[in-house]
Amino acid sequence: MKNYPEDKQIISEILRGGVQAEKAFHALVEKYGRSLYSQIYSMLRNDSQTKDVLQNVLIKVWNAIPAFREDAALQTWMYRIARNETLNHLQKEKVRSAVSLDGSIIQILPGHSGLDGMDSDQMTDLLNEAIDQLPEKQALVFRMKYFEELKYSQIAERTGTSEGALKASFHIASQKIEEFLRSRLNYSID
Repeated sequence: MKNYPEDKQIISEILRGGVQAEKAFHALVEKYGRSLYSQIYSMLRNDSQTKDVLQNVLIKVWNAIPAFREDAALQTWMYRIARNETLNHLQKEKVRSAVSLDGSIIQILPGHSGLDGMDSDQMTDLLNEAIDQLPEKQALVFRMKYFEELKYSQIAERTGTSEGALKASFHIASQKIEEFLRSRLNYSID
């Protein structure tokens, strides 16, 4: 595994400007580019669109580094930008991938009037609306675990959060999503 500079050092070099800033940003892209690509790809499932969105994310990161307050880990902050940029792309392009809502979130039974008329795009919209109601950290953990199917150890590495805290965040996020779906569908979820 390649040895990368610490995030604080990278930020410091970028803020100084000049040639060192470009080198530091290149190190940042080397360090986090693959995982950002993976996160975006898991939502878009299209290589070309993923590369376009990733390029936009990196431009936004470059422009926003001076405003980075370090109240979250750099990687978490970048993932938040990537998530938002990907959701914006999905909204603009109206490209929605079908999401199956499994039993751990909602049990879809035939005969429920609220669900019978929904297509996969509408279910995806409803799930995304529920996720958007979550606090940022819970939404990030939920997306990584549910959509990217990452292990808690992988999420912990990306976010700098303990596995126990991640498990708790995912559990609470799942409960909140379930409550949101119940309230929206006026539906009993077992």
